Amino acid sequence: MDRISSTVEPALAAPDTRPSRLRSGTVKVVVSSVPWLIISGLLWAGLFIKPQPVGGTVQPPVLERRDHYYGIAPAPGGGVWVAGTGGKIVAIDDQGHARVLAIPTDQTLQDIAVWDERHGVAVGNDGVILTTADGGQHWKSVEGVPRSTVANKLTRIRVSAEGKAVATGEMGALLHSKDYGASWTRLRDEEDVAWNDAALLPGGGLVVVGEFGRILVSPDGGSTWLTPEVPVSSSLMAVAFRNGRDGVAVGLEGVVLSTADGGRTWQRQKQDSHSHLFDIAWDEPTQRWLGVGALGAWVKAAAPAIDWQGGRLDERDLAWHTRILPVGGEAWLAGANIGRWDGQRWQPIGR
Repeated sequence: MDRISSTVEPALAAPDTRPSRLRSGTVKVVVSSVPWLIISGLLWAGLFIKPQPVGGTVQPPVLERRDHYYGIAPAPGGGVWVAGTGGKIVAIDDQGHARVLAIPTDQTLQDIAVWDERHGVAVGNDGVILTTADGGQHWKSVEGVPRSTVANKLTRIRVSAEGKAVATGEMGALLHSKDYGASWTRLRDEEDVAWNDAALLPGGGLVVVGEFGRILVSPDGGSTWLTPEVPVSSSLMAVAFRNGRDGVAVGLEGVVLSTADGGRTWQRQKQDSHSHLFDIAWDEPTQRWLGVGALGAWVKAAAPAIDWQGGRLDERDLAWHTRILPVGGEAWLAGANIGRWDGQRWQPIGR
């Protein structure tokens, strides 16, 4: 038995380990190669595999909540054009459908106007002036516009027949064009005042309103100027006329002024609201003045511009509005939001 035991014990004590070592080496090689295989696969996928879209692409709305629209004009063929934040110009049809016409500049646009079915113009920050000659399909920036070394924001554009236009703005900017906005000249020298709006009267007359209650009147399109006395010292933001004599100017602190002699004399009219007023317009179909301003404020009056009423568009909507455009018995408004108002009901668009 002792002989048999001595023969078996060495065989059990020293087994052959060569296959185990081979497997261990193979595992180590495979494990160490895994990171490089992963990296290689990712590189191959990045170079040769083109990702395919899954589902539809989500497009941002045309009228975004962050956008503000400072100018509005009747669009050729119906609806309106609005211009504002980041150079955006948007067409809105009568059903409230909106589409971007162009974003030809990154400067915010302050106003927009049209002469006819083909010609339009927009003005804005840093003295930018844009024109279109094909109904809004293409817009181009006008070169050679007179500039100040101090400030150049253009706040309002007014147009009249035969391609005439007047733009107002900072540092006394009062610019004139006779060729549908293709070229511009100064009507007055640069000065430290902001002109906020101008009215082009029949026969070539011009009335301009601005900071500190200042008003200018020119009976001959800018060759000579009159400076009438004004009963307020707060800034006047807008002016409009219903004929060559009868006009209204509105401004900060709820100011309403009227004239019956083409702007040579002005009277302050009483109205209850002290909210800032930013725009005024004459609505020919309804024979009334309409104005808008801060905190959803509106004012209105009949032709004599004496008995003024006011209120809020909607107690739940206290947005400010810089423009009002009467169209077909109702009015479009532009500002912190866009909407229509029929005198009773306020209908925001795209919100």
